[in-house]
Amino acid sequence: MEDERRTECNADMGPEEHRLSYILSASQIRATDTYETPPQIIWIDNSTIATLGNFSASTGKAKSKKTFNVSAIVAASLAGKQVLNYRAHLPEGKQKILYVDTEQSRFHCHNVLERILRLAGLPTTADSENLDFICLREYSPSVRIDVIDYALRQNNGYGLVIIDGIRDLMLDINSTGESVEVINKMMEWSSKYNLHIHCVLHLNKGDNNVRGHIGTEMSNKAETVLVISKNAESPSISEVHALHIREKEFKPFAFTVNEGGLPVIAEDYHFCETPKQKLKQRVGFMELTIEQHREALSAAFGDKPIRGFENMLQAMMTSYAAIGFKRGRNVMVKLLVHLTDTLKLVVKRDKLFYYDTTPAEARLFDEE
Repeated sequence: MEDERRTECNADMGPEEHRLSYILSASQIRATDTYETPPQIIWIDNSTIATLGNFSASTGKAKSKKTFNVSAIVAASLAGKQVLNYRAHLPEGKQKILYVDTEQSRFHCHNVLERILRLAGLPTTADSENLDFICLREYSPSVRIDVIDYALRQNNGYGLVIIDGIRDLMLDINSTGESVEVINKMMEWSSKYNLHIHCVLHLNKGDNNVRGHIGTEMSNKAETVLVISKNAESPSISEVHALHIREKEFKPFAFTVNEGGLPVIAEDYHFCETPKQKLKQRVGFMELTIEQHREALSAAFGDKPIRGFENMLQAMMTSYAAIGFKRGRNVMVKLLVHLTDTLKLVVKRDKLFYYDTTPAEARLFDEE
């Protein structure tokens, strides 16, 4: 009788109700369900940086050799061996790689393709059956998204997708709406096709924050965010470290480009302790400077308020980790109280949090 009533009820549904009913049913997590652990596909040392069904990113300023770093990731995945400090293994049936470049010319894209093949130990005179490389520089953001979507629908053998220039999938890098849509696409593609997407995005020129609202969204949702930076004293050397990683952090490494135009590990390279690295020691938030707070809050807020207490904490955890102050939720709750009640850098009105960019001197003058 129950099934009959349910059938009669379904018969009365319109198309929209049918669609929502299907999504509701498909989205339910049941105690009797079983799920496999997502396959790990890319590692640095013993730290997992990429699994199927997720997405990650590389970021860095211009000329930091981000594409050289991504070339090493692709080559390791293509050959199933270690390149630089990356080890990779794509499972059976998921061994194809799609590389999408949105900003370089076809000439420069061909150079990247050739570099990947050389790093993987493959001939440069023949195409690899497991690597598809497409250049979408001349197309609009919407067309680029449609082409990627079409490519993924046509081939279910992709295990890794590179989007070198995710910023070019949107018109306005500071658009909250577009940023959410693009990140939702990353989550949809990676989940629907059971693959991993690795994106490339620039850092701001003036600071070390990931660019725009898309950068903030990516930092909040990505499995891993790698930072590639030039050494200030030796610009030919690039350093790689984790800005954000769900797994345990790996030891940073450095690479340079040899005479053959290939990235190689910088031997006998010693990392200097940076202010961010010093912050990773167990110092309290009371020891942070106003400048450090402002750098973190600028990244957390962008130019928009944040709605909700939990969203505020999540944004703070990401942005403070970016300046080297990586702490858990309990510390962030106390820090938020300090920011609102003592430093007055954050203002709460109803359910919205605002970043007060007014200089302290000006606030003091206003209070007087």
